[in-house]
Amino acid sequence: MEYRAHRLVLAAAVVLGVTAGSEAADGARDGAKPAGTFEFCDQSYVSQEAFIQSGRRCGSHLEAHQAAEMEARFQEDFASRAFGPDATGGVIPVYFHVIRSGTGANQGNVSDAMINNQISVLNNAYAGTGWSFSLVSVDRTTNSSWYTAGPGTSAERSMKQALRQGSANDLNIYSSNPGGGLLGWATFPSSYNSRPWDDGVVILFSSMPGGSAAPYNLGDTATHEVGHWMGLYHTFQGGCNNNGDYVSDTPAEKSPAFGCPTGRNSCPNKPGLDPITNFMDYTDDSCMFQFTAGQDARMDSMYTTYRENK
Repeated sequence: MEYRAHRLVLAAAVVLGVTAGSEAADGARDGAKPAGTFEFCDQSYVSQEAFIQSGRRCGSHLEAHQAAEMEARFQEDFASRAFGPDATGGVIPVYFHVIRSGTGANQGNVSDAMINNQISVLNNAYAGTGWSFSLVSVDRTTNSSWYTAGPGTSAERSMKQALRQGSANDLNIYSSNPGGGLLGWATFPSSYNSRPWDDGVVILFSSMPGGSAAPYNLGDTATHEVGHWMGLYHTFQGGCNNNGDYVSDTPAEKSPAFGCPTGRNSCPNKPGLDPITNFMDYTDDSCMFQFTAGQDARMDSMYTTYRENK
């Protein structure tokens, strides 16, 4: 069974509108936003934490049993593969698909400069892993349905089936404006064999370098989603218990972090502070700057098992 989680649940208590309470109601009557309101992609949340809890930071979250089943399958596939040692790096071709609603910059029509800067961000983020990214081509499609397509929708399927290029070792990135301010999502490597047309990464166009989706506009939404495409889970996968993210050198983390909470320790009975600077957490782009050696090794194994020689 293949998994690509689409956690798009948005609690009414945390989004769009004013929370219960006289102070919030007074603010709404005055036309002012409640104190601490987090504005993102034309939506209002009572706080940045509420935005994170809404599940819209990334649509690639797996429940514990899903991750466990995927991991068991990976261990079987890894043990039975006919390949030799893991690849330790290489150049990954990138096909970039700009999905727009019109030709204006605020309609998703990102510039070539932004695309090149996004590739540079990826290369800088993955420099220590041995993997790099080379832009092969850019295409631009004006399609209002694809522009707002969410994960698992018929519009997403239509978009990908029409535009995806290459094979398992080619990265297809789609920039668009998914509904509700979703930042992005990705497929996992093991999904390629059964759904090759689906393989790739979708990002909010304004999360690219120079975009308007602050504090997520330095390009690390793509870094994060490509991490999933390379086989990584969130650092908070599994919380404080079980197998976490299946990487031994990322400290256990109870829940996703936001902002840049230095010294956060959500699993005090486990060694290490929360990995808030890791690209696979939910912190602000400016807070993220690293993958661990264990994550690097996992990406190598995943790539060799599912993407190399396909």
